Amino acid sequence: MTDERETLVAGVDGCRAGWVVVAAPAEGPVAGAAGTAVAVLEVTVIADLASVFADLKPGRIAAAAIDIPVGLPPHGPRACDTEARRLLGARRSSVFPAPVRSVLGATSYEEACARSEVACGKKISRQLFNILPKIQQVDELVTPQRQAHVFEMCPELSFAFLAGAPMRAYKMTAAGRAERASALEAVFGDVEELVRKPPPGAASDDVLDALIGVWTARRYVARAHVRLGGELDATGLRMEMIA
Repeated sequence: MTDERETLVAGVDGCRAGWVVVAAPAEGPVAGAAGTAVAVLEVTVIADLASVFADLKPGRIAAAAIDIPVGLPPHGPRACDTEARRLLGARRSSVFPAPVRSVLGATSYEEACARSEVACGKKISRQLFNILPKIQQVDELVTPQRQAHVFEMCPELSFAFLAGAPMRAYKMTAAGRAERASALEAVFGDVEELVRKPPPGAASDDVLDALIGVWTARRYVARAHVRLGGELDATGLRMEMIA
């Protein structure tokens, strides 16, 4: 168990059972030399994000980086998505284009595509439709005020900043998992056990993405982060990515 008095940062990624959350201390070096590895305190799977947001109010969590769109456009692509794809080059397909806001609430893939076509002239992918409930949940929980502590991150973009270049291999392959685990060793030390034995309801790549979210959140707390985008959506949310 963690020390209840300690301030944490969290990396959050969607998984088949809900959300995988990795927590670590907020203070300390962002990425370090030997002997300065960040201690991962918790790797858990939760069904509902509300518990993470509840920890924000008393100051338990200083920052949480989440791999889900925050802030949705009325039409067309968000600037942060376009810029992230440009920076990632060969890995640009890992950046899901955020859906237009009018797609929220659609109860079928066909309805979601129809709504999207009216707003921006394009259908959405099945993959994007499958995570619409998670996008909806985040949209209901995040407010402009909460964006001071909860923000969107793109794992592949953060991995590129950590490693100095985009990852070479696709993350769902053994080579891709090994490449990302190797990059994370500079921050957390050996993460092989965490990745090899994810908690029930999560996969190895979910844990990797949540771990890079922790690194991103620590950069944010240390004000060493990079911000893409930043325009406001119709609800006042900043459409931005932090890396």
